[in-house]
Amino acid sequence: MTRKQKKMLWRILIAAALFIIAVLIPDQIYPADRWVIDFTGQWTPPADWLKTSYTAYMWGPLKLLSFLIPYLVIGWDVLWKAARNIAYGQVFDENFLMCVATIGALAIGEFPEAVAVMLFYQVGELFQSVAVSRSRQSISALMDIRPDYANVERDGQLVQVDPEEVAVGDMIVVKAGERVPLDGVVLEGSSALDTAALTGESLPRDVAAGDEVISGCVNLSGLLHVKVSKPFGESTVTRILDLVENSSEKKAQAEHFITKFARYYTPAVVFAALALAVIPSLADGRWDTWVPRALNFLVVSCPCALVISIPLSFFGGIGGASRQGILVKGSNYLEALAQAGVVVFDKTGTLTQGRFSVTAVHPQDMAESELLELAALAEQFSSHPISRSIVAAWGGVPEQERAVNVEEIAGHGVRAVIDGRHVLAGNRKLMDRENIPVASDHDHPGTVIHVAADGRYAGHLVIADRPKETSAQALRELKAAGVRRTVMLTGDTQGAAQAVAGELGLDQFYAQLLPADKVDRVEALLAEKNPREKLVFVGDGINDAPVLSRADIGVAMGALGSDAAIEAADIVLMDDDLLKLPAAVRIARKTLSIVRQNVVFALGVKLLVLVLSALGLANMWAAVFADVGVSVLAILNASRMLKVK
Repeated sequence: MTRKQKKMLWRILIAAALFIIAVLIPDQIYPADRWVIDFTGQWTPPADWLKTSYTAYMWGPLKLLSFLIPYLVIGWDVLWKAARNIAYGQVFDENFLMCVATIGALAIGEFPEAVAVMLFYQVGELFQSVAVSRSRQSISALMDIRPDYANVERDGQLVQVDPEEVAVGDMIVVKAGERVPLDGVVLEGSSALDTAALTGESLPRDVAAGDEVISGCVNLSGLLHVKVSKPFGESTVTRILDLVENSSEKKAQAEHFITKFARYYTPAVVFAALALAVIPSLADGRWDTWVPRALNFLVVSCPCALVISIPLSFFGGIGGASRQGILVKGSNYLEALAQAGVVVFDKTGTLTQGRFSVTAVHPQDMAESELLELAALAEQFSSHPISRSIVAAWGGVPEQERAVNVEEIAGHGVRAVIDGRHVLAGNRKLMDRENIPVASDHDHPGTVIHVAADGRYAGHLVIADRPKETSAQALRELKAAGVRRTVMLTGDTQGAAQAVAGELGLDQFYAQLLPADKVDRVEALLAEKNPREKLVFVGDGINDAPVLSRADIGVAMGALGSDAAIEAADIVLMDDDLLKLPAAVRIARKTLSIVRQNVVFALGVKLLVLVLSALGLANMWAAVFADVGVSVLAILNASRMLKVK
């Protein structure tokens, strides 16, 4: 607990002890000087008690004082808040309701009930405060990624400076155990970085010279010299924290409804209680019957359970998601994600690894290793991703002296002399140009690199972007979570798209699409979907920014360090693990389910006890349960979001 919460706990304990003492004191020790209040305005001494329906009996000053002390101990701040709000023109709130109900109970001699209402109300408030603090812990843990300083070398000495003072291009030093303060590129050193605070992943990430590092990670082992690539205000950690801090500003429809509901509901019940106290009393003169009923009505009507538990549910959902490495920019996006019915994916970098690799080797009249070696030696001088993938698949150390007269033919491939042999490596156009017959490459999903040696066809390699290991499982889990349809959009060839879609079990795919075509296709899918469901687009957040913005919910994949992803998407998965998406859907649906449960439960119980109070079938203790009890149960239910697996 915080200091403020501990102070409130002591107030509750002291007030509860004084309350118990007041209740247990025998009535015989008080002087028999009870006064009777006559509702005609006359105060009558005990000797002339008028035992009529127009009077109410009130204990004397000592009895009143014994209950007034615990009442003021526990409720002075509620009285002060009510008076202050009235002075500012904000009359109708829960503080006003509690004051009217408890002061009214004191006025009609219901001392124990007055103290109990205020005591249990404060217990509920403390419970709510602790629950909110717990839900903030995950957000607070994320806030701990904010760096306190950066090590800059000046005059041969390492000096700790504010990260905001470091300029782009400066060199900083990150020691073992320190947090990386700014985004940059490693110049010297190697280490393992703990990225759990950003991605939710416990597995460290190895970095060495030339690798990019982002702020917020913890350097676990070696000493790193990092060249700063972004100012602090544009760094990953700053942008993430800004999004988290501002997420509460984007409220869900349920939160807007409750805010508007409470604005009209509270004054309505106050006037209803006033009418319940006055109109029947004027009709039959039984003030001592209708005033207590009206006070019970006021206690029951306090909307705390709804006003507190619903925002707490969404806040808990956002906090639970952040612990999983899922950044939700607002509760409105969490609410929308719960209604996801169609999920559309980009292919490269989202469903697939986003990097080429050799998936098949088909030699002709030579061994696979020899074909792969010839291709790798020919491609070793090119920086093209396909060339790099061939060299990586070979696994040997390139020997530049073995390849001479290397010529890169734009749009076709490479020509080289390797160990005295004239080698060609490229597409079908290169083979046709050199009049070399080749095998059909139409059945291969991916890019086909044909190889020829000394004018004869030697075989071909298939280069493809492989699906991520978790993609198929993620799609299965999305179906299990209630997603009706999965679609893939890609600019790749029909064959490559069909192979990925078939392997992963997608419902539908569209290939050879330009960025504008993707937007048109999403527009068509939006028109086809059910009115009550939402369309989610999942992309890398860089090339797919227009589609991310057009979808009902945009989700950025592989967003670690990507400014475009963080800006364009509504929900950011802090690493490229697609399994986070079904987890986010489950969190969203659980959050919305808890919100509905709290609304139905709170309104149902309150309506029932309100009717019973008006009929005189519920006393102040039932009213206390309908207010504080329902609030505590609703908050407990909302707190379940803090334990999302």
